[in-house]
Amino acid sequence: MEIKSNNGEKAEIEFRKWLDKNNIPYLYIQQDTKVFSAAFWKDYSGKRPDFLILIPSFGFIFVDVKDRKINTEYQTYPIDSVESTVYSSMQRKFNMHTWYVVSNNELGYKTWLWIPVSKVLESGVKLKVSSKSHESFFPIPLDQFIQIAEDDSLERLFSKLFK
Repeated sequence: MEIKSNNGEKAEIEFRKWLDKNNIPYLYIQQDTKVFSAAFWKDYSGKRPDFLILIPSFGFIFVDVKDRKINTEYQTYPIDSVESTVYSSMQRKFNMHTWYVVSNNELGYKTWLWIPVSKVLESGVKLKVSSKSHESFFPIPLDQFIQIAEDDSLERLFSKLFK
């Protein structure tokens, strides 16, 4: 089970503030292990996104907020491969669109980098293994994300999808 760092919690708090500022309806998904069924744990190892964002006349998207630092040499952000595979499986089985939203302290949590899980897996980026944690990840180039600034709304996200 993944334990969130203080930075991960900070990113979630700042993202929630951005949602509230932009009057975007959402549900925060409690990360307590006791709120999910045994079947969910068995099939998905307890992996679940942080937010359910409700979009009028569309439906909803799940969002997993990440505090990630950019690899300055390659201009990439690491996205966990195992988690992405689990989210992809959930997305296909339950038709639940899942996105990662990345920010960090260096960005002041004023810029949010959005990317759908499906794009992470279909990006063609070769899987890497961390020399520190020995966990596999996808190094996703910055230009693959949709950037949304503090004063932007979700309209920017959808307008960038169709360009």
